[in-house]
Amino acid sequence: MPASERYEFHEYDVVVVGAGGAGLRAAIEASALGARTALVCKSLLGKAHTVMAEGGIAAAMGNVYAEDNWRVHFRDTMRGGKMLNHWRMAQIHAQESPDRVLELEEWGALFDRTKDGRILQRDFGGHKYARLAHVGDRTGLEMIRTLQQHAVHKGIDVFMECTIQTLIKDGDHIAGAFGYWRESGKFILFRAPAVILASGGIGKAYRITSNSWEYTGDGMTMAYRAGADLIDMEMVQFHPTGMVWPPSVRGILVTEGVRGDGGTLRNSDGKRFMFGYVPAFFRAETAETETEADAWYQDKKQNRRTPDLLPRDEVARAINAEVKAGRGSPHGGVFLDIATRRDPEYIRRRLPSMYHQFKELADVDITREPMEVGPTCHYIMGGVRVEADTTQSTVPGLFAAGEVAAGLHGANRLGGNSLSDLLVFGRRAGKYAAEYARSHPGGLSVDEGQIEAAIKAMLVPFEGRGDENPYTLHAALEDGMQALVGIIRTESELIQATDLIASLRDRLGRVSVRGNRQFNPGWHMALEMDTLLTVSEAIARSARERKESRGGHTRDDYPATESAWGKVNVISRLAASGEMTIAQAPLPEPPPELRAILEEKG
Repeated sequence: MPASERYEFHEYDVVVVGAGGAGLRAAIEASALGARTALVCKSLLGKAHTVMAEGGIAAAMGNVYAEDNWRVHFRDTMRGGKMLNHWRMAQIHAQESPDRVLELEEWGALFDRTKDGRILQRDFGGHKYARLAHVGDRTGLEMIRTLQQHAVHKGIDVFMECTIQTLIKDGDHIAGAFGYWRESGKFILFRAPAVILASGGIGKAYRITSNSWEYTGDGMTMAYRAGADLIDMEMVQFHPTGMVWPPSVRGILVTEGVRGDGGTLRNSDGKRFMFGYVPAFFRAETAETETEADAWYQDKKQNRRTPDLLPRDEVARAINAEVKAGRGSPHGGVFLDIATRRDPEYIRRRLPSMYHQFKELADVDITREPMEVGPTCHYIMGGVRVEADTTQSTVPGLFAAGEVAAGLHGANRLGGNSLSDLLVFGRRAGKYAAEYARSHPGGLSVDEGQIEAAIKAMLVPFEGRGDENPYTLHAALEDGMQALVGIIRTESELIQATDLIASLRDRLGRVSVRGNRQFNPGWHMALEMDTLLTVSEAIARSARERKESRGGHTRDDYPATESAWGKVNVISRLAASGEMTIAQAPLPEPPPELRAILEEKG
């Protein structure tokens, strides 16, 4: 049977892969500019990882502190990313975030308010001023609700429970995307001159993660195989506060908003240990009381921060050190206490999701007792290398926005910057993809040979004669990545990790899936293992290459940050052999006026 008779066919100007904040915002923009737009999501509409981003949207609106502005936000983002950020992306993000928040409000988002009626903003780690616009601790959910309703109102075509597996090219240019319906297993082809990847991250490569099942690195792998570059793949963020007990909920996110609203981290001795992990000249070890220590620290930092709100990479490492030193909580974490600082009514009003989450899942009343928390794989700063202004990758016609794209966050993402990232660069991706499609009308052809090859590759698990189980391989990968490429890394363990990934790749060739293509989770897992192994290899190899510690990448054998490593690791695929290669590329230098901002004190 010809390949053309084996798949469903659709034609659009722009195809958006992923329906989280970035994908929805991109689809809205592309459609508004007249592009025929398809929105394709692996799960159900509204079931995006964006809803798990609870604390708020970072934007220098100046509603709480009038002295806040885009320059301070730019500086915070660059410093938080340990100067590995693309300066232009950080500049665009800081300048455009306030408008994107106000736009969201115009579309119906309901934010918490200041006494004079403006959008309320809260503190978050690494931000000098309170700048996170929020809706209690359900900000991501409100953002998705608003964008989703706006997209549906615009009449954008939505394809739910549809997994895109392969990008189709005409020469060097993108020509479409190919995948399958998860329920029926039937194949589907989208022909389009522009494809936007907004498919999220890689969390399911790790055992303990805040990410849901969809996060298997699909977009990064597809982009890489289509010839796009990946950068910063070693930069994986372990959020310092995920649930640790009971085991069934281990890794579920505990919003940074708990600490932003006054929560403090304590070890098994009841001590606020974070004071011991700030730079030596900020330490408050000689203070006789916690109040004195807080006051001392705030005076030295010249702002309102406590060390509990240091950037996420620093807090995660501190928690990891406390647990290893035997000062952890009974279940291998530390204690996060807000009950002694805030009254129950305040907690239930400001943190309703956290209150119900702990009450229902762990039988813990956070208005009366502390939470047990520990690091959880949460976000990857690395991903598809994109042009700062347009979000286009190194492949013409292929765009990327959100977590699947790299450059904005550098070596470490500040909390709240992810949601504004989705809005700012989602909009830009939709705008420039629509413009690209308009300038490339028709003329693209879809090679049936590529489709035939994609179908053949996707059906391999049904032809397997081995006895390997895809779920067994996934469990081995999760355990290996958690143990060998986690918060603290060493050369010997990274070598073990790359060897493990190669072994699992070999075993994947012996996977056998039974049944047919109709809603076959085993088949889905076999295909997802292929993508997970690709991104895991990129992470492990990049981590081994970077012989320093910076942001989300900590090498026990190279603990210092080296100025010579102020560059990015670039992952590419050799077209002839399919081999993964790695090289280094310098970061673009910011112009003098932005360099001056970065050198300011404060």
